[in-house]
Amino acid sequence: MNLTYARIELKRAFRNPRFMIFAFVFPVFLFLLQTNVFITDGDPGKATATGVIMVNMLAFGVFFAAMSNGGRLATERAAGWQRQLRLTPLTGRGYMFGKGLTGLLLGVPVLVAVPVLAVLANGVELDAAQWTRILVGTWLGAIPFVLLGMLIGQLARPDTLQPLNMGLSLVMGFLGGMWIPVDTMPTWMQQVAPILPSYWLMQPGRGAITGDLSRSLGLTAAVLAAWAIVLGGLVIWRYRKDAARA
Repeated sequence: MNLTYARIELKRAFRNPRFMIFAFVFPVFLFLLQTNVFITDGDPGKATATGVIMVNMLAFGVFFAAMSNGGRLATERAAGWQRQLRLTPLTGRGYMFGKGLTGLLLGVPVLVAVPVLAVLANGVELDAAQWTRILVGTWLGAIPFVLLGMLIGQLARPDTLQPLNMGLSLVMGFLGGMWIPVDTMPTWMQQVAPILPSYWLMQPGRGAITGDLSRSLGLTAAVLAAWAIVLGGLVIWRYRKDAARA
């Protein structure tokens, strides 16, 4: 039942043009733009710079997909859909698990497309261990953002959801270093960046490319796990609170 519900949710998301533009087309476009405009063939650091941009765009696509997925919770709550689901064999745990699994799976297309472009169009060459760390690390690192999107969907109203979700995504993406390097930011921004989970989402992949401005894999996993535990607890608390009202 969980997988069936997740499959339905995936179909709904992929039929949404707005989602496809921001979670798939936009990261791919930005990768091609940055690697062709800001990196020259004679640049001695071309391979490293291309790899870092690839990691950033992977993180952005997965991050946006994870955040957007939870947004439908607000609409479903307002329409009474959650109450209707409680009358079906789908349990509350199955419902939330389906939402979470969908959020992770929605990031898979960009995880495939950007690396393929990096290899075919930019000649990126990495070994199996590096690719595994980049792809698996970025994908699993999106779990806190799946939960954050679900929490926002449970707390916000449909009319405030989009600006809240978009605003939070832009702030975390910018300050987390997805679009501009953290080391070029003002000092106060550099101090804020490590506080945000978006900063840590890029660390598994960045560490596979270069040691510059990257954190250890163990520390990164611990920070993202801590975020996931806290946000997961809040999601469960809010869902139970809503269920008690029904």
